[in-house]
Amino acid sequence: MTTLIYDGTFEGLLTAVFDVYAHKLDVVKLHQGEWLEGALFDEKMQVITDETRAGRVLKALKLKLSTLGVQRLYAAHLAEIPGEDNNLLGFIRYAIDTDENIEEDYGNRYVMRVSEMVRMVRREKHRMEAFIRFQKLRDGSFYAAIEPDFNVLPLLIKHFRSRYADMKWMIYDLRRKYGIYYDLHDTQFITLDFAENSRQADIVAAYTEDEGMYQNLWKNYFKSVNITSRKNTKLHVRHIPKRYWKHLTEKI
Repeated sequence: MTTLIYDGTFEGLLTAVFDVYAHKLDVVKLHQGEWLEGALFDEKMQVITDETRAGRVLKALKLKLSTLGVQRLYAAHLAEIPGEDNNLLGFIRYAIDTDENIEEDYGNRYVMRVSEMVRMVRREKHRMEAFIRFQKLRDGSFYAAIEPDFNVLPLLIKHFRSRYADMKWMIYDLRRKYGIYYDLHDTQFITLDFAENSRQADIVAAYTEDEGMYQNLWKNYFKSVNITSRKNTKLHVRHIPKRYWKHLTEKI
């Protein structure tokens, strides 16, 4: 068995696939991160992410999968679930080695698992689109903090660029320490240098003076439309899990 060690990126995954075919490897497993000491007779290969090689694999996949199929593969990768790298590799190899389109071959364990991961990622994406609350900063831009279960930030760009095209905004993933910033023209990925114990205080200090007023208005509106006699906490938590509450204005 050969262990391929890669950087965990989508381009790194595709480069690993290129190496599998270039070196005619049969039984392989993927590992993210640092070089590991493994079994005595295991061979190890460091995958150096290469955009050209990754591009060649992506081109091959586009011949085997539909556009939606390639998007679903990328979404499954964004799940970042430990131990699932080998299922992604298995899916890609199955797609490349099979003459027919395999996207709906749910009898195959790799296709089935990728489908399950895509469903989880999409559910989280839709929740973020519904639960994100922007707060106005003194420079006129809007900020929102999130901590999603999966790395859905890249999937949010299209929705928020379309919905908030006339304002500058930033959505920051506190768990993964990166964000997306829209400047009325383009979006870009950014990182912020927060002190771990003061990151939220730094942002609050940058709020406009009327941001607190708007937050109170929203909280009051939320309370006014809430019918106490029809309160169903169990159903409410099912639709809005408690892990999201700390970033919802009406719950703070």
